[in-house]
Amino acid sequence: MTAEGKIIRLPAGLANQIAAGEVVERPAAAVKELVENALDAGAARIAITIEFGGKRLIRVEDDGEGMTAADAALAVERHATSKIARPEDLAAIATLGFRGEALPSIASVSRLRLRTRARGAGEGVEVRVEGGGAAAVAPAGAPPGTVVEVRDLFYNVPARRKFLKSDGAEAGHISRAVTQLALGFHEIGFTLVSGPRTLVDCAPAGSLAERFQQIYGERPDLVEVRKDAAGIRLSGFAAALAGEAPANGPQHLFVNRRAVRDKTIAHAIGEAYRRATIKPRRPEAHLFLEMPPERVDVNVHPAKTEVRFLEQSLVHEVVRRALGEALGQDVVPQVPLERPAPVVPEPRAQSIPGVLGGLGAASRWGPVTDVFRRRAPGEDGRDTVREGRDPAVAEPPAAADLSAMGTGPLIPLGQCRDTFIVAVDNDGIVIIDQHVAHERILFEQVMRRLTEGPVQSQRLLDPLVITLPPAGRAALETHAADLARLGFEIAPFGGDSVQVAAVPSVLDRAESESAIRALAEDLEGLERGTGAAAALGQIAATTACHAAVKANDRLTMEKMSWLLRELRNTAYSTVCPHGRPVLLRLSRQELEKRFERI
Repeated sequence: MTAEGKIIRLPAGLANQIAAGEVVERPAAAVKELVENALDAGAARIAITIEFGGKRLIRVEDDGEGMTAADAALAVERHATSKIARPEDLAAIATLGFRGEALPSIASVSRLRLRTRARGAGEGVEVRVEGGGAAAVAPAGAPPGTVVEVRDLFYNVPARRKFLKSDGAEAGHISRAVTQLALGFHEIGFTLVSGPRTLVDCAPAGSLAERFQQIYGERPDLVEVRKDAAGIRLSGFAAALAGEAPANGPQHLFVNRRAVRDKTIAHAIGEAYRRATIKPRRPEAHLFLEMPPERVDVNVHPAKTEVRFLEQSLVHEVVRRALGEALGQDVVPQVPLERPAPVVPEPRAQSIPGVLGGLGAASRWGPVTDVFRRRAPGEDGRDTVREGRDPAVAEPPAAADLSAMGTGPLIPLGQCRDTFIVAVDNDGIVIIDQHVAHERILFEQVMRRLTEGPVQSQRLLDPLVITLPPAGRAALETHAADLARLGFEIAPFGGDSVQVAAVPSVLDRAESESAIRALAEDLEGLERGTGAAAALGQIAATTACHAAVKANDRLTMEKMSWLLRELRNTAYSTVCPHGRPVLLRLSRQELEKRFERI
């Protein structure tokens, strides 16, 4: 007698419900699938209505091409689609939907009604499906286009329904999904209504910039990203380096108008910002990539939210360079007009008379000393970068941040509180934090020199012996090779001490001990497994911070002119390596407005 087998064939209804869980995980996923179908149908306007976070009702109405009765009946059958016909079509998918699973999956876990009329047809058709049962098809009056109503989502799958969030939370997910779709298709009109509230209302826009303004309003804290290279066109917006945006912001990534989550692009975004500042951040970014469909595989995820690139490293490099170029043309923070003018405290007795040091007072502090000269190896303070860069070294951008520095040279007027340089140019007044400006200059010089080999160091006639906590001492030993490349020669000295025999030429002996202690603490804070580039950047930033002029350091006019000239030729000149702003600008227009001249 044969024993009964353990493997059984699942009933069709149960199999459909399991499959639906991969495509329709929550109401927002159903909205996304239905709106993508409307976009593929050539809709110019799409209206979405939801009730109770989409749990009770989802209605998606479009003015697309509609369907015939035969097509409408087939549309609710599994693996029925108009998007592909042959296996070869999978190699170059140019539509948003192609799997033929959306409508039948949604219908298997809801009460679905589809009403449609093809353009030019005399009458429409209505298709009803309840819980994945047989479709009921009947003639019906309908305007051109398609209306899909989804009621009582997951009513027959209580295990899935009980894990849904509150109505407000689910409505929020739907709003974000519709916002993403509206960003990807600026020429299409979108509305989203939840009960009495309109959550999204976007008229057809003439450009991405116009659609972006419809959704987010004016965003001076973002920079425009644009690049066309190697058959890849990239556009969008990203957080400015000098903005006050949070360290973690939303990221919307689109490939051929499809909203995706992609580790390659996300890593390229992070890498671009890491090359400008060591400040940890996941910056806000809205990026749109366009490329030939045969160079990207969108058939790697049931919900079509992930893609695979044929040339992954090329995509990474295009995104990273595009962001690097955009950040190199960063926006300078403006002085808000609505803020009252700050009260400037009286200067100290030893300061130059008045708040600002005048031009005539420069000579009283003597000629330019080696405070700056020793930190600028060339006559103009810049090094020549050779070809064949070390991949572990952050690559400086080709162009300096000239837009941030204005259209003409900055002319220093003097110092405020021996901390801020006040300067003018053709565009207005600029206030520069002398410490963070010099820190930025030194950081870029050090990173450029690393492309040629180890940074020049100076041996100490009397080596320093420094006592450190065990964790800090271990961090220095772990990164000994990176420290040597930056010009440090550090060795164990027994017990809790280390001996410092050489330091980078930019550091004085007096600055060296505090720099070593700061390095030990900073390197101890790096995550385990941090790459060489991140470690070198951290060391270079800490070294630059300790070597730079400080607040309350009085500068001659020559020193201020040197610093402003070097800053103009420095990449990412709006922030220091740690992410602090370098300068503030009060434009001519703002000045004229303040004094009621315009």
